[in-house]
Amino acid sequence: MTGLSRVAGLIRDMVLARTIGADGLADAFFVAFKLPNFLRRLFAEGAFSQGFVPVLAEYREKGTHAAVQELLDRVAGTLSAALLALTVLATLGAPVLAWVFAPGFAADPVKFAVTIELIRITFPYLLFISLAGFAGGILNSYDRFAIPAFTPIWLNLCMIAAALAATPWFARPVYALAWGVFAAGLVQLLFQLPFLAQLHLLPRPKPGWHHPGVRRILKLMVPALFGVSVSQINLLLDTIIASFLPVGSVSWLYYSDRLVELPLGVFAVAAATVILPHLARLHSGADPARFATTLDWGLRFVLLIAVPATIALVVLAEPLLTALFYNGATMGQRDIDMAAFSLRAFSLGLVAFMCIKVLASGYFARQDTRTPVVIGIIAMVTNMGLNLVMALPLHHYFRLGHVGLAGATALAAWVNAGLLLRGLLRAGVYRPGREWLRFGALLGIANLVMLLCLLVLRDAWGDWTALAFWPRAGALAVTCGAGFGAYVGALLAGGLRLRDLREVR
Repeated sequence: MTGLSRVAGLIRDMVLARTIGADGLADAFFVAFKLPNFLRRLFAEGAFSQGFVPVLAEYREKGTHAAVQELLDRVAGTLSAALLALTVLATLGAPVLAWVFAPGFAADPVKFAVTIELIRITFPYLLFISLAGFAGGILNSYDRFAIPAFTPIWLNLCMIAAALAATPWFARPVYALAWGVFAAGLVQLLFQLPFLAQLHLLPRPKPGWHHPGVRRILKLMVPALFGVSVSQINLLLDTIIASFLPVGSVSWLYYSDRLVELPLGVFAVAAATVILPHLARLHSGADPARFATTLDWGLRFVLLIAVPATIALVVLAEPLLTALFYNGATMGQRDIDMAAFSLRAFSLGLVAFMCIKVLASGYFARQDTRTPVVIGIIAMVTNMGLNLVMALPLHHYFRLGHVGLAGATALAAWVNAGLLLRGLLRAGVYRPGREWLRFGALLGIANLVMLLCLLVLRDAWGDWTALAFWPRAGALAVTCGAGFGAYVGALLAGGLRLRDLREVR
């Protein structure tokens, strides 16, 4: 279901590239969309879920159904009140948000004014989608993974519908897309409610700031805002700096980041979603051996995807972007070239991005949020320092611009992942299994086989921009399919079997 959602997101971005491209107003929309979307990740995939799921797992293991229902009612009331207040403040203070998160836009009055209006339309999405994330956390805790994983598809469908059907009704297409985002949040929340009712866990919101479960969740949430979501905070800081860079920089970063998000969202988020409640139950049940084994499985699983995905994104950067987004009008050759540079830079951090999702779960399942906070702050400071060195034109001959932003984000992710891993090893929480040497050798050989296959096929098609859309899509499908086949074939020939990667039960 997560894979289906990400594919729908890729189709959405293809439609966006043909609707708004990478001009100044596109930059304004992506900034306005990124603000609530960034906060959505903090709640739906980050701090809230990392604080809420372990507490709910403990109530489920040790409490009654009535106690669980009371917890859900109080959390729903508290979360709704906080989000409503935040949404109202953000809507009223949209000019301040626009200046804080895109200060470079202030030099263009039209672009800046459009950004303010788009923020006011899109920000209520945060209210709806965070409550949808709350509903998804409940379903995940009761091993109902499919519905929360399917839910984001509605965002993509609403935005596609807005781009195709509503844009003729607006003088500027970006406004139609903004209203599509607004509608998508409400649809995603309403979609999950019947499934909560089936579990007899439909919340009845009540204020609950003093409820002990709510207080514990809040205590875990505050530091987790930094711990698990550092990569997202770094991306937001990139947007701030990118607003000072040439027109199109925000859009180039968006399109390249979206391709990196595809494997990250399909596999790493899915693995972390499954692992977190499982680890929380193992911790509550005092089973450290299976806890460590589950972490080991998660790391091997994401590496099996992250390493070949990194190679494929680096080798096929231009063909991927051309096949998906190029149209010669709203997205031209220069846009493809610029996005390809940042895509390669982002890709160098993909392994780290994916490992962070699993490693952070090892802390949050034990209700340890302090350690990821410290690590997150270190990574964020590292990212900002690298941004100043790599992105800003400090020297006439050293102007990496938006590529420097992507590279700094990748390097900071490696710092984050390395420190998280070191902490788990030092605490004795994680112990690598004996099969890593064989697994690593097999992984290296299989990726080398895939690399050779991709290089040959990439060059065999000639100039990708000279091909029409469907021939480009076909060439990309053949190239990726052959590379995937070569990779899997090499793994199977080396003796890897699906049972070697089964999840620990």
